[in-house]
Order: sequence, then C-alpha cells, then structure tokens
Amino acid sequence: MRSPKFLLLIAYLVINTCVYAQKEYYFPEKGKDWQQKPPSEFDINDNKLEEAIQFALENEYKGSRDLRQAILKGFEREPFHKIAGPTKKRGGPSGIILKNGYIVAQWGDTKRVDMTFSVTKSYLSTLAGLAIEEKLIRSVNDSILEYVWDGKFNGDHNSKIIWKDLLNQSSDWSGELWGMYDWADRPPRGGNLDSWRYRELNEPGSYFKYNDVRVNLLSYCLLQVWRQTLPQLLNEKIMKPIGASTTWRWYGYDNSWVTMDGIKMQSVSGGGHSGGGLFINTEDHARYGLLFLNRGKWEDKQLINSDWIELATTPSPANKNYGFMWWLNPDGDNPGLSNISKNAYYASGFGGNYIIIEPDHDLVIVVRWFDTAKTNEFVKMIMDSLK
Repeated sequence: MRSPKFLLLIAYLVINTCVYAQKEYYFPEKGKDWQQKPPSEFDINDNKLEEAIQFALENEYKGSRDLRQAILKGFEREPFHKIAGPTKKRGGPSGIILKNGYIVAQWGDTKRVDMTFSVTKSYLSTLAGLAIEEKLIRSVNDSILEYVWDGKFNGDHNSKIIWKDLLNQSSDWSGELWGMYDWADRPPRGGNLDSWRYRELNEPGSYFKYNDVRVNLLSYCLLQVWRQTLPQLLNEKIMKPIGASTTWRWYGYDNSWVTMDGIKMQSVSGGGHSGGGLFINTEDHARYGLLFLNRGKWEDKQLINSDWIELATTPSPANKNYGFMWWLNPDGDNPGLSNISKNAYYASGFGGNYIIIEPDHDLVIVVRWFDTAKTNEFVKMIMDSLK
C-alpha cells in the first residue's frame, strides 16, 4: 500500500502536468503572418468581443494626433517643460488581443510605428533584470553609488538609494539630469517654485512618486553598467529572439549623449514625456506581451528569468499597485485599471497605450490611442466575453 505522502506527490505531479499543458502557447514566426483563430474556439463570445472592439474604435484618445502638441498640452503645468527629443504624429486606434498566443481580435493598423510613452518603462525594467542575471548588478538591494560614482548619487540622501528604489519609483532622488529637475516633473497641485524646489525629501523606498527624470536616471545608470546602448541590448537579448520587426526605435534627448569607453552613446529616455522613448508597432508590443505571459520563455528559450518576472510584478512597499515599472492589481482596487484579474499586470503610457498581461486567462491585450477614462469599461467588456 502506498503511503499518503507518495499519493500526495503523485497528485501534485498530475495537477502540475495538467496546468503545464494548459499553458502551451503558439509563438508567431518572424516575417510570417500571425495565426488567427475565431474567439469561439476558446469559448469566447464573438458578439461581446466585437462590441469591445467597436467600443475601442469609438473612444479614441482625445488629444491631438500631432503628438508634439498633445505632449505640450498634457504637461503644460510643469515649469520649464519642453520637447527635448523626437516626436511623431500618431495613427488612429489600434489593438490586438491574443489568446494562447493566437490572435482572436485586432483592429486598426497594427503595423504602424507610433510613440508609446511610458510603456517604454516596462521594457527598461527588463534590461535591469538582465543585468542582474548576468551579474553586472549583484542585487536590487545594492547601493547605486557602488556602480555609478560620477556625483549623481553623492550626498546624505542620494547615497542611500538602491536599485530597487529607482525600479519602483520610490527613490525621491534629488537633482538634475539632461537639464531637467526632479522637482519640476509632475509637481503637486498646490505650492510654487520655491516650495517644490526646497521640499522635504522622503527616505528612499518609503514614498512612491511617478517621475520621468528619475526613470531617465535609471536608464543612465543601466548604460553605465552595461557599457553599450540599451536599444542594442534590447534588440540582441529580446526583440530579435522573439521575432520582432526591424521598425521599432528607442530614442533619448538631443542632449542625452555620453562618452562611454571612448564611444559616444545616447542615454535613452523611459518615455515620451519630453519626446523620445520607444517608437514601436502594435504587433511588436504583442510579441513582448506574449513573452511575459509565458514567464519570459519564447518557444524553448528562456530569455528573461522567471524569477525576475515574479520580482518585477511583486507589489512595492510604497505602492501596492506598482512593481518594477509594471502596474499591478493585487487587491482588485487599482484606481487606473481594476477590472483585470488580481494576478494581471500591465504597462501603461500617455495617450491610452497599454500592454495588459492576463495570466489567469492566457490573454495579452494591446491597446493604442484609447480614452483612458474608459479603459476599465473596455477591459470589463473583454472579461465579460470570456464568461
């Protein structure tokens, strides 16, 4: 007679084998048409899903299609804000919904390259994870001053900052980078220049503040560690292996150039707040989303350590709805997007740009140029189509 422990082990292996079988995905080949399947093949209600797509088409982001104008209008209350990097006129609404890797819905021009703003941050986070994996950074708990010693982390406050603080936007780093000041980025509604400039600093790791200057600082720090440009790294480590197109670009600012080992390199930006950032098409976003849905593995090759993805999507002490530049919904109350599962996470950018990873439903949802005030309603329509 078998022991209870043996029977439990057998049950565990059977259950996990079944789960693994359910998680087998289709991966599109480079340069070939992405395979599509009707929603009904996955017990998705065709009519409800079509209603969601129509809703996306009818609720386009209301800002100007001339993104230079949209950026200046969107951030007009920031002192000294200016366009410092490239911009591009955008297209109309577009999107892709993947189920088990197959396209079950798409709309708009999915091959058009557009700015993607803060969705770029989630790509930047991945390069930090790869630096950990290659032991260029020992730990996210290391002091950055050990790696970047050019003065940006000098002083009683900035010297306390660790990699984790920059990754989850809780560093409260104080300073200037590329002519931009941390305190001038999304300042409080009340106050004035003096109160913003001379504010009391928060202990690193204790206070969440969404701040592009500090994200750009992370990009600069990763450039110091990798000693080669981040777009080259992303292309080599991620985009080529997942079969992405050759049309995407990643820009910094006109003045964000440094000399590294005698070679002039651009430190890229983590978004398009002042221009720059990742310019990419909807299909390449979907490939990147599928890579994360499969825990960093593309077909039989592990491109991103699954442990890093787990860490990057863990709630931060300073903001439970934010990980390492991925937005989370652990308690189902994320004010930006609560109608996703509690295990879901997403990248979000200005103008209604999203990559949503839904592990519980084997879904990837990519949305471009959508009215952010209605994103929750849109996602609920998709979730309802699954029932």
